[in-house]
Amino acid sequence: MISESSTNSPPLWLDCDTGHDDALAILLSAQHPSVNLLGISTIYGNASLPNTTHNTRAILKAINREDVPVFIGASKPFCRVTVAAPDIHGESGLDGTTCLPTPTVPARIDITAVEAMYRALIAQPPNTAYLVATGACTNIALLFAVHPELAEHIAGLSIMGGAIGGGFSNAPMGIVHGEGERFGNWTPFAEFNIYIDPESASSIFSNPVLAKKTTLIPLDLTHQFLATKQVQDGLLHGFDHIGHDQSQLKIPMVRKLFHEILTFFAKTYADVFGLNEGPPTHDPLAVAALLFPEAFHDNDGERYTVQVITEGEHGSSDQIRAGGSQCGRTVATLLLPLSEGVRIPRSLERARLWHILDECLARAG
Repeated sequence: MISESSTNSPPLWLDCDTGHDDALAILLSAQHPSVNLLGISTIYGNASLPNTTHNTRAILKAINREDVPVFIGASKPFCRVTVAAPDIHGESGLDGTTCLPTPTVPARIDITAVEAMYRALIAQPPNTAYLVATGACTNIALLFAVHPELAEHIAGLSIMGGAIGGGFSNAPMGIVHGEGERFGNWTPFAEFNIYIDPESASSIFSNPVLAKKTTLIPLDLTHQFLATKQVQDGLLHGFDHIGHDQSQLKIPMVRKLFHEILTFFAKTYADVFGLNEGPPTHDPLAVAALLFPEAFHDNDGERYTVQVITEGEHGSSDQIRAGGSQCGRTVATLLLPLSEGVRIPRSLERARLWHILDECLARAG
C-alpha cells in the first residue's frame, strides 16, 4: 500500500513527449501522494510537439489533475532533423484509445518551458527538487546551458533513455525484421530518446555536477517491466480483483483509458519487435526510481561514466537505421567502487511497482 504522507512530498518536474508509456509517468507523478508535481514541459519525440502537448493535457484531464501547469518545450533537436515514432505510438502519439478526454485547460504560453522549469526548481530549497526526463534531452540540456547553477541546486535527475547491451541484463530486447538480436530500439545500437538528439544527451552526461546526481533508466531495465496480459487485466479491474468474479464491477473510465493505451502498445511491440509477452513500459520507471530507489537494484552502488556517440550516419530511413552507424549509442563504463557517477540499475521489483501504479489509478478514478 502507498503510505507516504504528502506533507513531505518531494518537488518534481516532469519533461515528457507524451505517448503511451509517458501517460503512466504522468499518472505516477501526478497521483502518487508522496510527490509534489511542480509542472510538466512537453517536447517533440513520440509525435509532433502539438500532439505531445495535447496528449499531456488530455492525460491530466483524465486523471483529474488539470491543475498541473503544462509548458510547451522544444519542437526539434539541437542540430538534427526531427525524428518521430509513428510505428510505435501512432500519428497522434496516443493512438488506440476511444477514452481520451478533450482537455479544457490550455498550455501556458506566458513564459518558455525552460524558464518555467528553472523558476519552479530554483524556488525549492537546495537539494530537494527532482527533474525527470522521459523524452529527448533537448529541453533539459538547454535548461542547464542557460542556468548552469541549477545543476548544483537540484537533488537529482532521472532520464529514461539509452541502451547498454553486453549482457548488462537479461531483458528480452526483441528482433526487428529478422535482423537478429539487438540492444537498441531505434537502431541496433541506439535507443530512441538518446538517438533523436545525441548532442543534448551528451551535454548532460558530460557535466560532472549532473552526472553524480543522475539516474539512467535504459532499455536493459525497462524491458524487464513488461505490461503482460495479467498486468493489463489488473490495471483494468484492479489487482485486488484478479481471480475474483468481475462481472459486477463497474470499470471507471480512467481504467478503460489506460487499459486501451497498454493493449495498443502491446500490439505495436508485438508487430515491430516480436515481443509477444507484453510491451516494455519505459517511462514510469524514471519517476519510480526517484520515489522508490530501494526497488531498483544497482549491485550495491555501481556507478558509471556515460558517453554518447555523436558520430556516424543519423536519420529515420530504414537504410540508415539498419546500417552499422553507432550514432546515439550510450557507452557506459563502470567506475571504481565508491566513485561518483551515473546510477544505472540492473533490475527492479516489478510486482511492487505495478501495484503502486494500480493504486495511483484508484486515486485518479
